[in-house]
Amino acid sequence: MQVGDAPPRLENRISKAHDVQIGQQIITFIAGNQYLSKERKDLILRLNPIYDASHTRHRTTSPPDSACFPGTRKGVIRGITSWADTRIVLSTAPVVHVYWFHGFAGSGKSAISLEIAKIYAGSGRLLASYFFFRNAGDRSGMDRFAVTLAAQMVASIPATASFIKAALKAEPGLLTQGVSLTMQLERLVYEPFRAALKRGLIVNALVKGPFLIVVDGLDECEDRQGVVDFIDHMLDFFKRHPSIPLRFFIASRVEQHIRTRLEKDGVLLGDLNSHSADEDIQMFLRASFQGAAVNDRVIQEYVRVHGEWPGKPDMDTLIWRVKGSFVLASTIFKFIIQPPTEEDPSTPLDRLPLALEMNGLDGLYARTLARSQHLPHFRTIISTIALLMEPLPIVGIADLLGIEAFKVVHVLLNLQAIVHVPGTDELGSVTLCHTSLRDFLTSEYRSGCFFVPPSFHLHLSYYSFSSIFKLSDGSAHDHSKPDFRAHWQAFVDKKGCKVINGIEQFKDQAGQSPDINRVPYHAFLCYMFFHSLSLERLQISVGYSYLFTQCVEQLALAAECPDRPDITRLWLDKRLTDYWIGLDLKIFQLTETTCELLQRNLQRASTAIHAQFPDIPGHRPRSTGMENEYVMEWFLSGRDVFEALQWMVARAQFEWEDSKSILRPPLKFSIDYEKPALRLILAPGVPAWVF
Repeated sequence: MQVGDAPPRLENRISKAHDVQIGQQIITFIAGNQYLSKERKDLILRLNPIYDASHTRHRTTSPPDSACFPGTRKGVIRGITSWADTRIVLSTAPVVHVYWFHGFAGSGKSAISLEIAKIYAGSGRLLASYFFFRNAGDRSGMDRFAVTLAAQMVASIPATASFIKAALKAEPGLLTQGVSLTMQLERLVYEPFRAALKRGLIVNALVKGPFLIVVDGLDECEDRQGVVDFIDHMLDFFKRHPSIPLRFFIASRVEQHIRTRLEKDGVLLGDLNSHSADEDIQMFLRASFQGAAVNDRVIQEYVRVHGEWPGKPDMDTLIWRVKGSFVLASTIFKFIIQPPTEEDPSTPLDRLPLALEMNGLDGLYARTLARSQHLPHFRTIISTIALLMEPLPIVGIADLLGIEAFKVVHVLLNLQAIVHVPGTDELGSVTLCHTSLRDFLTSEYRSGCFFVPPSFHLHLSYYSFSSIFKLSDGSAHDHSKPDFRAHWQAFVDKKGCKVINGIEQFKDQAGQSPDINRVPYHAFLCYMFFHSLSLERLQISVGYSYLFTQCVEQLALAAECPDRPDITRLWLDKRLTDYWIGLDLKIFQLTETTCELLQRNLQRASTAIHAQFPDIPGHRPRSTGMENEYVMEWFLSGRDVFEALQWMVARAQFEWEDSKSILRPPLKFSIDYEKPALRLILAPGVPAWVF
């Protein structure tokens, strides 16, 4: 900036920023010392990246919460930076563009990824960083991976912005849901970088060395095919452009779909397990215990009388127990020094001997969970945190479960060694300190009495569905983020052929202790059975006959339910935002026996609805059965489901009577998820699926 120039506005200048407010968005990935023009801000907003996926995210609310303790991991980091700093013009051997850094859960991969990202952000050579995390919404998938890298590149290499804009202008569909990941990476990341390089726009930056993209936790991505596509496309890109000054540092566990792709020529393998971490862990624990003693008078008095705490024999035992796991070391430390509670008044001096006897992470997790095991709602709360599609704040969990927030806090206070508990009930999310806790909870042979079964997804689906109807105006709570369809799908995927058993168990449990503040569970099941006509896996495991008969039976039971008719009415009236885009044509057959059963239950439902809600008008005139198709909105209410089923029965009966045949063969219907509506069509002559 020349003397006399007006200083830039604060919002246009970003200096090593971590959280930058732009309009209503908070950009957390921008680093370096640069100007961010309005044009580039608009481009970033248009790309719609994930703002908490980079190394500058708030780690306690957007895990993993891992960072290298000062002075540790020097040898490991030196090896990585030596690779990343290799210049193509100075190298006598073929340049390796990809470094795959792997290790077991809890070994410190994410902490090292963070350190590498910070080092190269500081030198201006970090193109982008992306930290995957399971059950963290979009960060556990690939849908916004490419646009997030592109948005970070706009900030780190401003010269690429014009080429990204040109790509979006040439191909407006690049940001739509249907475009492939590889196409987005090619058009929005690789080609703009090459174009800026070819034009000589980033020559000065390259004087320092090649640019680096850090990708952490690739095994945490639940889109396995997306991971495979990303790796294959990346390796092909470097094969086509062997001299490009760009590197990928990828950290993950050794998962089969990743290993088979990355154990190839042209990829440098780094095994974190081959580096002893004992000295680094000892340094971390010694400094951490000394820091804890500063604020603990009990420890101070012990040290005054007995010398250092923990003593050398105990410290050696801790190091041996930890077995190279920084996560275990950190979690053990938190367990030992956590403040006493009414349920557990023990001091750090009391807990140290317990920690010395624990058997790895599993033992520590079991011991910590046991501190709250006796409290009301413990199992429901911990199961919810383990399986949520996206983390929620304390009040969000309380709303979802229909309990008061203080009861959630009561359970969580004893678990702070393994669960991040936000400082307020409304802000921040409750998250697991490490993904290994979720692995522990969802593995029955490891967790025993703390096991969270996959059938709990069905309960979360019901809780999420019910939360939509909790407010008197029918609008959802602000914290009703969990997707009831996604949890239902997860239940179906996990239970497989045992779906019916899981549903019957759910009915028994819900029937024994009904919550009158929720929508009747019958209404939930009715809606989900109708929705499941589109789920091929469920069709195969239970059959259309089960789906139809159960859908109508639960509809009748919901209409007859005497509890909270106001909520039932809301369910009948309120159209939910269902998105059926991309679902194929589904064909099924309706037999006379099934049709008669449907008719009886529909009559029950009709009688109950008119008795309880005589003023509810139908959404359309009652079907005569002569219409050849029935068009529904995408947004379905309970009433819409009822009327669609009525039409199917009326249409089938009309068809059989019109044929004037003694034999009444099964009729074929199809559900066509054609934009902008759902269509139920009588489909003569079309082969029916057999179940």
